[in-house]
Amino acid sequence: MAEDIKSLDDLKSVVSGSAAVVADAPIRREAQRDSLGRSYATGKRKDAVARVWVKPGSGKVVVNGKDITEYFARPVLQMILRQPFDVAGVANQFDVQATVKGGGLSGQAGAVKHGISQALQLYEPSLRAALKAAGFLTRDSRVVERKKYGKAKARRSFQFSKR
Repeated sequence: MAEDIKSLDDLKSVVSGSAAVVADAPIRREAQRDSLGRSYATGKRKDAVARVWVKPGSGKVVVNGKDITEYFARPVLQMILRQPFDVAGVANQFDVQATVKGGGLSGQAGAVKHGISQALQLYEPSLRAALKAAGFLTRDSRVVERKKYGKAKARRSFQFSKR
C-alpha cells in the first residue's frame, strides 16, 4: 500500500475514499443480554444512580424490592417510569428490576427512566430510534449548583444593611 502512494494527491484520494466507505456503512447494533436473558443499564439523574435490569414479562416493575406503586407513591413519578415503554410501544411486555440510590424521589424516578430506556435499547436495538427521538437516552446533566463562599446559597447574597 505504501508503494502506491507517491504524492500528496494519491494520499488525499486514499483517505477521502476510505472516509466515504465508513460514512455509508450503517451501524449494526447487537442485542446485549446476560445468561438469564436480561439487559442491564445504568441510569442517572441529579444525584440519583439506578441499576436497571429488563427482561420479557408481564410489565411488573420492582424498585429496591418494592412494587412501583409502593416505592413511587405519586402518580406523576409512576407515569415518568412508564414513558419509555409507551414511546417504544412495548407496554406490559417487559419486567423491570431496579435498585436506585441517592437523591430524592424525583431524581430517582428520572434515573430509573433513563436506565429503563438504555436497557430497552440494549435488549432490542430496533427500539433505539423511538427512544432517542423522545430524548430518553440522553442523560440530563443538570445538577445542583455548588454554594460559593461569601454567598448565602449558590447565588443569593446576604441581606444588605445600609446601617
